[in-house]
Amino acid sequence: MKNNSKSGRMTRRAFLKRSGAAILGAGMVAGGYASFWEPGQLDMIRLSFRCPRLPAAFDGIRIALFSDLHLGFYSRKSVIAKLAEAIEGESPDLILFTGDAVDSEAEALREYLPLLASMNGKLGKFAILGNHDYMIHPDLVADMLKIAGFQVLRNGNALVERLGAKIAIVGLEDGLKGFPDPDEGLRGIPNGLFTLLMMHEPDYADTASAYPFDMQLSGHSHGGQVRFPLIGAMLTPPGAKRYVMGTYAVGERAMPLYVNRGIGETHLPIRFLCTPELTVITLRSGNA
Repeated sequence: MKNNSKSGRMTRRAFLKRSGAAILGAGMVAGGYASFWEPGQLDMIRLSFRCPRLPAAFDGIRIALFSDLHLGFYSRKSVIAKLAEAIEGESPDLILFTGDAVDSEAEALREYLPLLASMNGKLGKFAILGNHDYMIHPDLVADMLKIAGFQVLRNGNALVERLGAKIAIVGLEDGLKGFPDPDEGLRGIPNGLFTLLMMHEPDYADTASAYPFDMQLSGHSHGGQVRFPLIGAMLTPPGAKRYVMGTYAVGERAMPLYVNRGIGETHLPIRFLCTPELTVITLRSGNA
């Protein structure tokens, strides 16, 4: 039975053909968005944390946090340029990069060094290495990050001074491919000093919360990279199964953890409802 133009009724075959075409069209639009549009965007997330042990001299300190560049895997220079421009516009006190500078080739980082070097933090900029950095050539990646002006922390720490007061920044080795040692990372830090932890894998917060860290900042998860309403992340890597994106309170003392969604992609060159992220964190001293 064919369509009857007078009755306006549609046959089952015509309905299925039109439905199939609509689904295919929607799939092509979504695929184009996930491949070409969303990965090139940058979401600015601004939030603040009140930290009882933060010295009054550091009240209002602003941190620019980014993660997971994955340079060499469909990386777009325009995205890194947009990131550098956004950081410049924020004029942060500290810049923190929580690892995975490269995806599968350390040399991919070299052409981006001028952009990374253009990022300026008034009190310095610090980096750790991620699992991909360790899988490729951790020493070479660390050396190039140093050329770009980052102090690379590998189970180490740095003291930052402001108006006569100090805080500590600890960076640990990667939890999947390295050997994180929080005791070594804390070595030499005076008791009671506000201490910020940079750790690539967010799930390490369950371990870190038993140490005197006031906050952990992480990446690694990419926020799942592909997310759907009501479902959330379709897949996250080992080390980011419990904590995927955003803010958490971990352990008995509710240590703050923030998980950045990252800038680049890996495995698949797509992002869906999970835009690349630059986080600007303001720390406030004293109790709420």
